[in-house]
Amino acid sequence: MNNLQVVDHPLIKHKLAIMRNKDTGPKEFRELLNEITLLLTYEAARNLPTVEVEVETPLENTKGEMVEDKKVTIVPILRAGLGMLEGVLSLVPNACVGFLGVFRDPETLNAVEYYEKFPPLTEDHQIFIVDPMLATGHSMNHAIKEVKKHGGNNITIMSLIAAPEGVEVVLDENPDVKIFTAALDRQLNEKAYILPGLGDAGDRLYRTK
Repeated sequence: MNNLQVVDHPLIKHKLAIMRNKDTGPKEFRELLNEITLLLTYEAARNLPTVEVEVETPLENTKGEMVEDKKVTIVPILRAGLGMLEGVLSLVPNACVGFLGVFRDPETLNAVEYYEKFPPLTEDHQIFIVDPMLATGHSMNHAIKEVKKHGGNNITIMSLIAAPEGVEVVLDENPDVKIFTAALDRQLNEKAYILPGLGDAGDRLYRTK
């Protein structure tokens, strides 16, 4: 799995341990997800292309480098992916944002799309698909397929927690994507929840259960 990177920074481990705790409430859960997303983005964006610019310092003119963040597109998978959106935007504030609503059929575990809105995508766009839980990989593969259908090819996935089964499914079908996650957990259970995991990220973000 050369295209998988587990970002196991001590601060991420610390914050993730708090998020896993069943007694952590939605306010703290949201704040921690945003903080971990910042740290994940720092690593995932390491190879973003830059352009040279002229800068006038208080002392003299010099050259600097800036990210072309208008060529960055973030695609949160609704609804839990919204919890990661602001963390990415805080580092690349001029990025475009596309939205993809997908839910997992409880019987077949297949991805079912209910909403889609993408900005114009081109091959030179750097695209970050964000979803806290990479479980079966079916929703993520659907998102990748839709992004590619709209013209995007340079795709990076960011997740809070990933299951080995989901990582394998995604990379088998899309060996060209890169996956950045805060943790690679043990396995999926019979209901396709990640173990040990942290429960349903969307429900914990928005207290819908």
